[in-house]
Amino acid sequence: MRFAALILTALLWPMVSAAQNIIAARYTDPTDRYPHGVLGDTLEWGALELTLSNGSKRRIVLPRDRVFEDLEPRLADVDLDGDLEVISIESHQLQGARLAIHDASGLVAANPYIGTRFRWLAPVAIADLDEDGAIEIAYVDRPHLAKILRVWRFSDSRLFQVASLQGVTNHKIGEDFISGGLRDCGAGPEMVVASRNWGSIVSVKLNATKLVARELGTFEGPQSFTTALAC
Repeated sequence: MRFAALILTALLWPMVSAAQNIIAARYTDPTDRYPHGVLGDTLEWGALELTLSNGSKRRIVLPRDRVFEDLEPRLADVDLDGDLEVISIESHQLQGARLAIHDASGLVAANPYIGTRFRWLAPVAIADLDEDGAIEIAYVDRPHLAKILRVWRFSDSRLFQVASLQGVTNHKIGEDFISGGLRDCGAGPEMVVASRNWGSIVSVKLNATKLVARELGTFEGPQSFTTALAC
């Protein structure tokens, strides 16, 4: 029995030692096959290139009915195993955007598509927002239309929606950036977004399954977000 265990260990060791971690990511293969233009032009991305810890590259190429409709990939340890995953926005020709998580082996998890062509989402934060030991990913669902903040928790290799809040946004059509983000001013993580009509800056905290919002001040341009995020 011990001999068999030694053989199994010997067989598995090269596979484990050969595993590589993601250290960088970028979008490649620009394409105009999904002409939404929400980020200021009609070019999106057809592939995701991962740089691994041994210096090698891994490419994840989307089928022609999908693109990465995004500014840049986001790196975070969403499963808290010490290795980074990539969080991105994928958009489908007929079903619009969804959130997707990849590791070095490929797609790990994704939430449902919004359901309609040319409907997008804008990420806000990736963090343990309620400090319970699990990572949440927050975004504004259709920041130009529905303006709903949604928070999803990553657990057991799946994404589960845990909370939502109507009436906030973080992006204007045509801007090549996403406003707001995450801050901690000593009272735990807070998301910083804008009110529905861009009249004010809003802080939002996750409390179990409830999102609690409070106004931070008047929106007076992008500098308002810089000030709010700096506490």
